[in-house]
Amino acid sequence: MADHKGFLKTTERELPARRPVPVRIMDWKEVYEPTDHTMLRRQASRCMDCGVPFCHSGCPLGNLIPEWNDLTWRDEGSAASDRLHATNNFPEFTGRLCPAPCESACVLGINQPAVTIKRIEQTIADDALENGWVQPQPPERLTGKTVAVVGSGPAGLAAAQQLTRAGHTVVVYERDDRIGGLLRYGIPDFKMEKQLVDARIDQMTAEGTRFRPGVEIGVQLSWSDLRARYDAVLVATGSTVPRELAIPGRDLPGVHFAMDYLVQANRVVAGDEVADQISAKGKHVVVIGGGDTGSDCIGTAHRQGALSVTNLAIGRQPAEERGEHQPWPTQPTLFEIQSSHEEGGERTYLASTVEFLSDESGALRALRVAETAFVDGRRVPQSGTEREIPAELVLIAMGFTGPETHVLGDQDVPAVTGTGNYRRDARFVSSEPGVYVAGDAGRGQSLIVWAIAEGRAAAATIDRDLMGDTVLPSPVAATDVALSVQPA
Repeated sequence: MADHKGFLKTTERELPARRPVPVRIMDWKEVYEPTDHTMLRRQASRCMDCGVPFCHSGCPLGNLIPEWNDLTWRDEGSAASDRLHATNNFPEFTGRLCPAPCESACVLGINQPAVTIKRIEQTIADDALENGWVQPQPPERLTGKTVAVVGSGPAGLAAAQQLTRAGHTVVVYERDDRIGGLLRYGIPDFKMEKQLVDARIDQMTAEGTRFRPGVEIGVQLSWSDLRARYDAVLVATGSTVPRELAIPGRDLPGVHFAMDYLVQANRVVAGDEVADQISAKGKHVVVIGGGDTGSDCIGTAHRQGALSVTNLAIGRQPAEERGEHQPWPTQPTLFEIQSSHEEGGERTYLASTVEFLSDESGALRALRVAETAFVDGRRVPQSGTEREIPAELVLIAMGFTGPETHVLGDQDVPAVTGTGNYRRDARFVSSEPGVYVAGDAGRGQSLIVWAIAEGRAAAATIDRDLMGDTVLPSPVAATDVALSVQPA
């Protein structure tokens, strides 16, 4: 283990400082200062190498956390990178974007602040990329089998890399002009700069994975043609249908879905010209939804020069400490101050949006909101509590309801469940032979770490079905997938 008295010597949880707010909102760079490796080793020494490491079960990937904590404390960065990459294709993504259920399951977290697992993971991955420890791993031989992956988000990329390394010829189709899916256009650069995505694409290209951006299945290439060309197809299109807010005034100019806004902002940061861009500059902005997407909108609005930013959440403010109904080692729902919240704005809970209001010219001028009441388990606006909030731009960030199942086009596409996701069994097999589903397209809106885990597991299933056996690891147990499988 690491320092066997480390958790006694260092009892405080330390994280790298964020850049000053007045500085960081002037650019799109990541918000954190460079990591102090001495501090990081000190934090790694707090890992107790528990007899039963619950962090393993907390992580859907089954990351070997005590092992790379120990190697980090010993300053063996290359070896730590090897152990980290043994279970995770893209730790620099999860180290930035995952909410870290592993930390919620950390045994030390019972009576001390948990080990800073997420930051240690990110730093190992960043050091590996910087020092050239991440190299292409092309297969020793080709199997002659072909696989198409539809969607280039974390699930699709993880599956593609695993299948390519197993010797299959893999082609990734992406309807956007650049590879990366949610990683590319859904995540602002201040949370993850895009050269990290580019580095992995370069690695995968060198390994033999082929990428086809700008090709939408059902448009440029029909579903039937795709099925005819490949021995297997993996659908990993994500959960991209936004949850609607059907109230009066919804069609007013200035009311937009959050992802439409974020995608345009990311394109501009990437150097593209976006006609009639949705911008927060000089406007009173209201973001409806208290999750990560809402936080991304807040940070983006600050950087665009919004006059004010108000964040509305329909439910109660979460507790600051773990409640009895969410005991260790489960992941609790806690009040969180993300970097975007530090940058300004107002957060309001128990706020139900009743109506979007326009001025005499028909432009959006305000929202009418009311306090949320709970009636028979339902959240409803409480009569008599209505008030107006000035708004010239409203961003709806209320989550996603499932994949865009219509986009594949013609017949013989995978069946859909009653909840709107693609139907698949516990082995990721869809209703169509030779077609598999992984990530949010089958699971529903979930975490990046689950997407990578399902991509890896689906790759193992595809490899076994094509070859009769597989050496690819499958981090996701069939029972875990079965929990996300919904009846038709």
